[in-house]
Amino acid sequence: MNERTRTALATAGMLLIVSLVIAVIVFIALWDREREATSPPTAAVAGAEERVADESGALPGGPSAPPPPATPEHGPTTRDYAILEETMRAARADRLDTLPIGDIIVALGRRFVGEPYVPGTLEVPGPEQLVVNLREFDCVTYVESMLVMARMVRAGRYDMDTFRAELARLRYRNGVIDGYPSRLHYFSEWIEDAERKGFVKDITRELGGVPDDEPIDFISRNADAYPQLEDSANLEAIRAIERRLSARPRYYIPEDRIAEVAPMIRNGDIIAATSSVRGLDVAHTGIAIWLDGRLHLMHAPLVGKDVEISEFPLAERIRSIQGQDGIMVARPL
Repeated sequence: MNERTRTALATAGMLLIVSLVIAVIVFIALWDREREATSPPTAAVAGAEERVADESGALPGGPSAPPPPATPEHGPTTRDYAILEETMRAARADRLDTLPIGDIIVALGRRFVGEPYVPGTLEVPGPEQLVVNLREFDCVTYVESMLVMARMVRAGRYDMDTFRAELARLRYRNGVIDGYPSRLHYFSEWIEDAERKGFVKDITRELGGVPDDEPIDFISRNADAYPQLEDSANLEAIRAIERRLSARPRYYIPEDRIAEVAPMIRNGDIIAATSSVRGLDVAHTGIAIWLDGRLHLMHAPLVGKDVEISEFPLAERIRSIQGQDGIMVARPL
């Protein structure tokens, strides 16, 4: 065998080894990705200090129905478990449990500033499921997640089971997942239902809110944009909900009065930007935060694509956005 042949064989052997190493690395990476999406939590993630929720699954603050024993879920991933553990560990270290609930919400919310905005995270294939996702947010899931975690901190409960149970109670009518129409799609009803369950108090009227008499029918009028409404039963259920909501009084603070009532809004109050679009009650949601004596909005916005604290004060921000004409305010309890 001449020198050229030996060199060629050696080169071919090295290339084969490199190819095998690359294949092994790719396989491990793909396996880890799949495991993140499907694996149960490890004992280290769950944490020995975590306490299990009581049998009702409810934290102090008001009665409500617990979720069904076999709540269908999408997530959480191992990363969600890790995020919750990290957040709760920091909350314990900072003694957030000694603060008012609104200040707990703000402190937790600031930890997530810069996390990605992603729309439609609740729209998963198949039957309605509880989506648990602490990696990315839309404006509503951001508010829900911060409120639930703040209540957990105050109650001294830090585990994922409690988070899931409280999230289901908050996100679904009467806390029960019963198909697509059971989710609280209209945020004015979200506030009403959360108040009934003891999560918040609607203080909009107390702040001088005026009646909003416009009928609610945005979802049913735009049914083509909602794949779940291809099911006629879902569409009829949504229409029935819209008729019920349209018949109930609701209040909002017009945009030209927000600056006037701002001193009465506290850190951590939930802000719902009301909509001037026909048939839609609320266009956007966020959390009130005071900075340098001015009221701002901490939120997951479409513009900017990340959780942020608004550059401009709340009143100025609402006036500058076409399609928003005021606010509703819910105080966490």
